[in-house]
Amino acid sequence: MAKLQVAIDLLKIEDAIALATKVAPYVDIIELGTPLIKSEGLSGIRKMKDAFPDKLVLADFKTADAGELEAGMAFGAGADYVTILGTTGDSTIAGAVKAAVANGKGVVVDTIGVKDRVKRAKEAIALGAEFVELHAGLDEQAEDGYSIQVLIDEAARAGVKVSIAGGVNSSSITAVKQSGAIVAVAGAAIYGAEDPAQAAKELKELLNA
Repeated sequence: MAKLQVAIDLLKIEDAIALATKVAPYVDIIELGTPLIKSEGLSGIRKMKDAFPDKLVLADFKTADAGELEAGMAFGAGADYVTILGTTGDSTIAGAVKAAVANGKGVVVDTIGVKDRVKRAKEAIALGAEFVELHAGLDEQAEDGYSIQVLIDEAARAGVKVSIAGGVNSSSITAVKQSGAIVAVAGAAIYGAEDPAQAAKELKELLNA
């Protein structure tokens, strides 16, 4: 069954924990977005994991170098997953995977900026990534003509474990699930909703339908 991941792009850990408290009953993975990581540092990861020890916590580092070192830092702070950029070299991904194996955790390779996401997804899984995030960032989503359908089609073609991030909402999440993605990543659809708990509940129900 596919998991639901909430991407929290707030800047204060107190606000992030308050949001996570509302949606925790309906999500499987709590992601500390890159802006939150940059704002709060490693202590933010520890605070989130301490607040939700029964949830998987993902630190969206988007690491581009020193993979083993930075992944080790994330895992040491309590993260269950850390993201490594797919645009970086294989050695950086492999280093992060080494740290993951040592800590019993997982590496997620983020394909933001990758031209051939399907090809890179297969390569990343071969390098030991837990799964690959087929990701259209906020800037790409703002471009004329963007559609999450591109990611959905790529997930179906990839044939490896992937998540989808880039416009997951109540209208698209069923197609995301049907693509074979193992994780659906929702950000604004949850934290931007008038009632984040209800929004997360609806997404989870659609994912489990």
